Amino acid sequence: MNDVVKRFIQDAGNATQSLGLGRVLGQMYAYLYFSQEPRNLAHMQDALGISKGSASTVVRQLEQWGAVKKVWIKGDRKDYYEADEWFGKILKNAVLDTIGKKMQVYGGMLNEMETEASALSNHNGESDFIKDRIKQLRKFQKKAQGVWNSPVVKMLLK
Repeated sequence: MNDVVKRFIQDAGNATQSLGLGRVLGQMYAYLYFSQEPRNLAHMQDALGISKGSASTVVRQLEQWGAVKKVWIKGDRKDYYEADEWFGKILKNAVLDTIGKKMQVYGGMLNEMETEASALSNHNGESDFIKDRIKQLRKFQKKAQGVWNSPVVKMLLK
């Protein structure tokens, strides 16, 4: 692997890690993107210095997003993968999967917090303070959900 590709793989890993998606995800996509031939999990493990479990988990995530696809190699029973080059589709799928799931989790968390807060006794106004803060979080969550569900965002993610 040449130095330019190694650098790109490291930078891709740093970028995905800064987005909270994990370093290996970016590294694996970049490795496959710059591979002239399809690669199997063993190739990815060796090239990136990762475990088989990590390689398997990340390649499944990349498959789910449409970032990589499985290809058949005649005479070999191993699964081989190659990168999809359509960045728009990959980004759309990653955003929909990541942000959509997180918004659902946060909405559920706020539901739990509201339920728990309603049972608090109002010691020195603390309960009212907590309820007010949760109310503010709910207000923000509803605005964020509105933006997420807006026609403009839907159009951009087509």
